[in-house]
Amino acid sequence: MIGIFKTNINSQHAKQQMIHAITSRFEVGSCHVDLDDCDKVLRIADLQVTENIIIEFVQRQGFSCEPLE
Repeated sequence: MIGIFKTNINSQHAKQQMIHAITSRFEVGSCHVDLDDCDKVLRIADLQVTENIIIEFVQRQGFSCEPLE
């Protein structure tokens, strides 16, 4: 499954921290945040958990996160 989320991650430092946190905690194929996109899109490939678990995890890290529709 691929998870695509709208976030408010807005710096290179925050991006690297979030990617590291996700890849350390969950088994994923790849993880990317597009800082140039207006929705600061977080894309996670080969997601093995539900979207709600990722949303809650990102929010606990201090960022907004919701499914991108």
